[in-house]
Amino acid sequence: MHHFPPAVTNDAELRKYKLNGKGKKRHKYPKFQTLMGCEEPSKVSKQNWCKERGGGRNMKSAIKNQKNPNRIPLGPNRALMKKKKKNTESKTENDEKSNVLQPTTTTLLPSQQFGFFLDRLKSANNRLKLSSLEMESMYADTCIVELLQDLEQNAGNLSKHMKAVFGKSWKNVLCEGQLLEGKVDPGSPAVLVISSSALRSLELLRGLRPLTRECQAAKLFAKHLKVNEQVSLLKARVNIASGTPNRIKKLIEIDALRLSRLAVLVLDMHIDAKGYSLFTQPQVSGEFWDLYTSHLHQQVIQGDLRICLYGHISQMQNEVKSAALDE
Repeated sequence: MHHFPPAVTNDAELRKYKLNGKGKKRHKYPKFQTLMGCEEPSKVSKQNWCKERGGGRNMKSAIKNQKNPNRIPLGPNRALMKKKKKNTESKTENDEKSNVLQPTTTTLLPSQQFGFFLDRLKSANNRLKLSSLEMESMYADTCIVELLQDLEQNAGNLSKHMKAVFGKSWKNVLCEGQLLEGKVDPGSPAVLVISSSALRSLELLRGLRPLTRECQAAKLFAKHLKVNEQVSLLKARVNIASGTPNRIKKLIEIDALRLSRLAVLVLDMHIDAKGYSLFTQPQVSGEFWDLYTSHLHQQVIQGDLRICLYGHISQMQNEVKSAALDE
């Protein structure tokens, strides 16, 4: 039979008798018996004792809630206070950042997109001289592609938008992998996607994977890819190509990339981390307008090529960064 000392009055004495002696078997109710001063408490007495000490029926909560008269009060926990202060400051900083005016984005109608594109073209025309006749021969209904209004314009949905643009013929135009003499020339894509960077081009190509399983898409950018490798790839059938303006222009000039079958020109309106896009990044925008005026503009005027401004057009693109094009 186990023997217990008289009832203890604080947690410090309770911890001394917690193990009930070195090497001895634990009693079923060591804490309760030590506090109560009895040997075999009944279930009812245990519950009543716990309730009196604010622990409900839980023994641990009752012992925890019992005050220790010998407890020495400590000073403030400086480490905890410092951590709380740091968390408060970081939260305030995040709130201030969220309150900063962000560029607003909108999905424009084809006529509005045409106006936006024409404004950018006129701004670039300070350096790239186009006649007034060439400018006036562009019309919204023949120049701009109308995308699905109920589908978000992000990289993952690009394949769905392209299917809708080509209608019933999308499978034959975008998925077939065989060359057709007199109809489909090698290295002549039906869709050309132009982005401001190689990484963004790859991101858009991942969104086009459902259409490029049978016919490989062409990666037309300079990062990790040599011109000779791209020339070899363009000797086969290519339905979709994606790249940056400078490399695309170079491949057209060496007659590796052909435009005889080009029907849709996708211009990526994505804004990067620095707030630039295809039309506002100083070097890239200049390269794009050189490419457009020298190789693509005539096809747009003739109605053989339509422009797709893919992504929400931000006010930042139209106002804040536009000054770079006028310099």
